[in-house]
Amino acid sequence: MCGLGWVLYAVSRKLHRRQFDLETLALLLTTVGFAITAAWDPGALYKQLAAVTLGMGIYGTLVWLLGRLHLAVKLRWPVAAAAAALLAFNVVMGERIFGAKNWISVGPISFQPSELVKLAFILAGAATLDRLFAKRNLIFTVLFSAYCVGCLALMSDFGTALVFFVAFLCIAFLRTGDLASIVMMTAAAGFAGGLVLHFKPYVAQRFTVWRHAWEFTQTTGYQQSRTMSAAASGGLLGTGPEDAWLKYVGAANTDLVFGVVSEEFGLLLALVCVTAVIALAAFALRAGDSARSSFYAIAACGAASMLVFQTSLNVLGAVDILPLTGVTFPFVSMGGSSMLSCWGLLAYLKAVDVRRPPEKEISPPPKSEKTPERQEGFFDGIPGVPVDEIFGKEERS
Repeated sequence: MCGLGWVLYAVSRKLHRRQFDLETLALLLTTVGFAITAAWDPGALYKQLAAVTLGMGIYGTLVWLLGRLHLAVKLRWPVAAAAAALLAFNVVMGERIFGAKNWISVGPISFQPSELVKLAFILAGAATLDRLFAKRNLIFTVLFSAYCVGCLALMSDFGTALVFFVAFLCIAFLRTGDLASIVMMTAAAGFAGGLVLHFKPYVAQRFTVWRHAWEFTQTTGYQQSRTMSAAASGGLLGTGPEDAWLKYVGAANTDLVFGVVSEEFGLLLALVCVTAVIALAAFALRAGDSARSSFYAIAACGAASMLVFQTSLNVLGAVDILPLTGVTFPFVSMGGSSMLSCWGLLAYLKAVDVRRPPEKEISPPPKSEKTPERQEGFFDGIPGVPVDEIFGKEERS
């Protein structure tokens, strides 16, 4: 990880990006995830290391691409079309794992296309200022968003669908500023969610146990009750990986990773991880005001909304404050697809960064002392008038 960090730093300098704070936060979260993976299965570290390496490659490629605004704008809809085809293929040929049909296997490699579609979703949703004033400029974004959320609903991946919808609301508000339309779309989504609960017993079961995990500790509330017990036993500083037991519960290193970090390394480090994600979002909001284009500001805020909302679903779902949706903790949860998408989303935050290193202060050159010129008087142009004898001769330097 140290070597990858230095390589990433060198690439950032090559791309004329002198600030390294965003990457430092991402590396911090990734390192915590590596510690969790090592305690659970040391052999899985090689797979996770390969995912991080590929994710950094996607990060560098996107930073280079986003630095060329005209090229990025031209690629918006071709990339969206490719993402739509990938989702359609997933709906037809995908494998169902843990209730969601959101996996595709190619030989020994399995991945979630929806994680990669997040990058295309943000790219398609961003817009330059001239397009913001075009008529009906949001219609294609609405259609693409509805298509993505619909495909995810058909796969029963409602947690990811909710992440996409929140990102769409953020992008739509930034592009239109129409709060009334946002409220109407949210109400329509709530109605659609009610229909999903009625026709999808798998999802309704998660809502049944919500806020009642201690009443179903041996059935549907097994994961949440164990997560809360383990987090409480870890205290502020943790019990250490050797004495921890939550890692043996199903989906501990993905959906319940907040509880694993709390148990093994303490609640303090777990809250530091949450704060790091919030810091990324705060940077996006602050940097958006000085962005070179509205394209960068919208893309950064959309990516930040995905990261923050996904973190909220993971953390609050694990401790039974929200329903357990099965989404991952950005950078920390084990999983190659999630790691690729997180580093890709980080590139949108990096693209909005316009900070430059302070230049060396150069002292201004000393002013040369010039001999003041003699000013012409009223009588200078009249010959024969002895001005010096009348008024006295001035001493001039």
